[in-house]
Amino acid sequence: MKTIMIVDDSASIRMMVSFTLDELGVEIVEAVNGSDALAKMETNQVDMLITDVNMPGLDGISLVREVRGNPAYRFIPIIILTTESAAEKKLEGKAAGATGWIVKPFRPEGLISVVRKVMG
Repeated sequence: MKTIMIVDDSASIRMMVSFTLDELGVEIVEAVNGSDALAKMETNQVDMLITDVNMPGLDGISLVREVRGNPAYRFIPIIILTTESAAEKKLEGKAAGATGWIVKPFRPEGLISVVRKVMG
């Protein structure tokens, strides 16, 4: 079974993403920010990451950089799910190593389609 980590400081967003991905039959690990995500990735094998950008502590783009710097996670799909839609933010995310970018509010079927596509 594949494991997807959802990183967002909003409990309602984590719940909504988790509920949306439920039909894919994946295991979900939740983290409240980048630092929490990195700590949990040490004890959970994660196959994909879905992260917000704006979070207290370690933000999403810094998290992507950290994850890409870890050989074990260098190639996992990382989707940024955020209210940020500015082109320069997207470029920053891509440069950090993000696989994709989805702007909130998201369409559940759109998220599922992207997850299916990047997880193979």
